Amino acid sequence: MSKKILVVEDTEDNRQILRDLLGMAGYELIEAHDGAEGVVKAAEHRPDLILMDIQMPVMDGYEATRRIKSDPALKAIPVIAVTSYALSGDEDKARAAGCDDYIAKPYSPRQMLAKVRGIVG
Repeated sequence: MSKKILVVEDTEDNRQILRDLLGMAGYELIEAHDGAEGVVKAAEHRPDLILMDIQMPVMDGYEATRRIKSDPALKAIPVIAVTSYALSGDEDKARAAGCDDYIAKPYSPRQMLAKVRGIVG
């Protein structure tokens, strides 16, 4: 059975890149366009992994991750923060919000795939 990955990302181009990359690798993708939708879809689909953009409208990735991690039914789902704002302190903020790992944009497809495989196999 293929592993389900929830991609929470407001930019269509970025979702398309992940769709192509992870789809070809055999993962099933669920997409959310902002943090609020991400929280709903996490509860609905119980994915094996969440790729969480940080800078998004409606609800940012930090808040969405905090809400997911505060739900006992969802808190075991690993969350990787994906952000183009790799400023000093960002990784600490992401981890403080509950993110299990962190990847900065732009990332290489190989780097992303290695990180995903390292977590969900």
